[in-house]
Amino acid sequence: MKHFTLLTLALAVIATLCVAKSPYQSVLQHSRIRGRQHGPNVCAMQQIQGTNKKFFTNCKQWYHRKICGKSTMITYECCPGYEKVPGLKGCPAAIPLVNIYNTLGGVGATTTKMYSQRAELQAEIEGPGSFTFFAPSNEAWAALPTEILDALVSNVNIELLNALHYHMINKRLTSDDLKHGSSHASMYQDFDVHIHHYPNGIVTVNCARLVKTDQHATNGIVHVVDRVITAITNNVHTFIDTDDDLETLRTAVAAAGLTNLLESDGHYTVFAPTNEAFEKIPPDTLNRILGDPVALKDLLNYHILKNMQCSESIVAGTPLETLQGTVLEVGCDGSEMTLNGKAIISKKDQLGTNGVVHYIDELLIPDSAKTLLELAQGSTVSTAITMFIDAGLQSHLTGTEGVTMLAPQNDAFKDGVPSEMKNHIVKGQLSSKSLYHGQILETLDGQKLRVLVYRNSLCIENTCIAAHDKTGRFATMFTVDKLLAPPTGTVMDVLKGDDRFSALVGAIQEAGLTEMMNQAGTYTVFAPTNDAFDAMPAADLGKLLGNPLELASVLKYHVGDELLVSGGVGSHTRMKPLLGDRLELSVRNYTVYVNKIPVTEADIMATNGVVHAVGSVIQPLPPTVLSDEPARGRVRARHTSTVRTHRQALRKDDLFQKVLKSRSSRTMSRTQWNPKLGVGYRSSRRTLQLWPRSFNASRTQKADIPTAFSPVSPRPFRASSSIRCPCAARSQPLPWPVIRSRSAANTEHMWWNLHRGLSVAPGSRPDKFLHMLRWLKRSLKAHCVAANQWQQLTSLRTAPGGPGRQAPASTLSLTVLCAVNLGSNKP
Repeated sequence: MKHFTLLTLALAVIATLCVAKSPYQSVLQHSRIRGRQHGPNVCAMQQIQGTNKKFFTNCKQWYHRKICGKSTMITYECCPGYEKVPGLKGCPAAIPLVNIYNTLGGVGATTTKMYSQRAELQAEIEGPGSFTFFAPSNEAWAALPTEILDALVSNVNIELLNALHYHMINKRLTSDDLKHGSSHASMYQDFDVHIHHYPNGIVTVNCARLVKTDQHATNGIVHVVDRVITAITNNVHTFIDTDDDLETLRTAVAAAGLTNLLESDGHYTVFAPTNEAFEKIPPDTLNRILGDPVALKDLLNYHILKNMQCSESIVAGTPLETLQGTVLEVGCDGSEMTLNGKAIISKKDQLGTNGVVHYIDELLIPDSAKTLLELAQGSTVSTAITMFIDAGLQSHLTGTEGVTMLAPQNDAFKDGVPSEMKNHIVKGQLSSKSLYHGQILETLDGQKLRVLVYRNSLCIENTCIAAHDKTGRFATMFTVDKLLAPPTGTVMDVLKGDDRFSALVGAIQEAGLTEMMNQAGTYTVFAPTNDAFDAMPAADLGKLLGNPLELASVLKYHVGDELLVSGGVGSHTRMKPLLGDRLELSVRNYTVYVNKIPVTEADIMATNGVVHAVGSVIQPLPPTVLSDEPARGRVRARHTSTVRTHRQALRKDDLFQKVLKSRSSRTMSRTQWNPKLGVGYRSSRRTLQLWPRSFNASRTQKADIPTAFSPVSPRPFRASSSIRCPCAARSQPLPWPVIRSRSAANTEHMWWNLHRGLSVAPGSRPDKFLHMLRWLKRSLKAHCVAANQWQQLTSLRTAPGGPGRQAPASTLSLTVLCAVNLGSNKP
């Protein structure tokens, strides 16, 4: 029973911790984290430079330091509900609760407070109750058009009072209670205010952004908003129906049968093209779309988002789905709202009961309403379109016939011009997602094309699809990487028709493989050219041609049992030949290699396969060597040679000889491993012996351990300073590892690393550390008196005790660099 109670309690705690926060609270928490270094209850804010607009920051905005493409600066302010206390860091004090009227004066809404007094609303918001007040900021009142503000102020008892009541809800609603898409009855004739709580943490009421939220009061709560909101009574369709600037759109909506949609309940965003936007479209294109109900409906649905997006909710480019099924990228550039990267929105946030309307001055035409010719405009297939028109195929590009165009990229025409452009137009409107391996397509000329599906590519004969489909009203465009080369005959026909393969044709006939090369199948033939046979030794070639069985075996090793074009070859591709183990294929710098032999010409298509020309007779690759012993031997030999050279140079170094002869290098006590230096060592109180990582001291007897070592010498050497520490009785042993390396400037560097440091018991006076540090620096500098150059690197830190010790003592770490010019004659 006790365990069950504990388990229940644990689950309850976990459930409490895992309760999902609202997006606003998540962003607020991130701002708290970023501002906590400045004290308690401090929030980091991002302010767009040159404006007064501030935002709580999320992780992405924090690192990018941009909002709507504009640079931001970081400011630190008290989080909602807290204030500063003179002399204390941060914002430690909670703001005392007062009524709503007095709260307005402390949150930047003094103008709202003044108008509340004029409209005789003061008594109501000072008295008992529980209200939510969306209070316009001082800047919001200043931005209100003069005629509207004058109309409100001139009739304070009715118009102004009604306007303020529309900003109030007769219950307390915190930011967590403001759910996305919710509506709440205001205190003005119960007209609804519309709330949207976006995933980026922005909360709006009638498209006005909440800039200061959750300002609690004794009789409710205040949310400061960035504009004055007005009552909404009409839906989106009524709004479009009454605006003369949207007359053409109104006609199109009626023709497409979308009237009921725009009158129904929902949360739509309509990007409404103005009359001027329709006038920019060529008359032929506009008349074609207006006369086609399907294209017209797609066009209008492309201007309608499934969700309501106020302009204030956009802080970066965001792809949003339309009713047409594709996406629009809705973004912003400073104060401008953008569509697909263009600042074409002329009027924002015209609010209706079921959505919002943004006016645009450019018509957006989706691919599904375009012809093939329109799909290709502005793309990378302009050369292909010119070729189609020159070939007299424009009617297929602009007509209503269901076709699929294989449009080569502009770069593909560098190698020539296809003889027949009709082969690049396939009957039927296709989608690349519906193609399958082995599928047969028919061109306008009746030519049969095969579909080839590989792991990372989708190809039609020798061409592979290089971009996403563009699906138009009646036709589809596939962008391909090459000019199409349809098959002209069997593999044998292809080889016979090319003089480069005359020797191979003779070999095939001699080996009795002619019938196989003519029969139906899916072969990949790596065809050696005449030069490949000429490169063989005459004796070997004669022997091979004189033995039909051996010749057939060699030729079958050049034939794969599947159809593989160059576009299907990856960085490492294997193919099973008709005879033999495997063929290894790869691609480097756009060249295909088979068994490390380059393919000189790829993708010569045949009805029963494909031919790739190679410049050499392909030989099987040697088996993979699993053992690395030969490599190790080469490395060991090279290392020994290098070591022998360096040992001779070291013997000429005076300072090195002094270290070898130092008095303290005589005593050895124990063996240890220093992972920081990557070497093993033996150390006593004042001495150290080193050996390389590969030397296993734990498996070697004491008598077998060499007496000297350097990283550039095959034999370890003893190396130690002759310095005695006056505090040796109270300190840890002092090993002095010497590590040598030669630089490009013929300078040899020695590092004395006190890797174990000087450990002093906790509670010791710090001046003993400093005294010891100064003593060590003087001693080591004196030890490097023969050096041409002196440089010291010191650091003081706290760390655990040295290797093999568990004493949690403070450790002093000192590193000294002594540089010696080997060309110097100084003693």
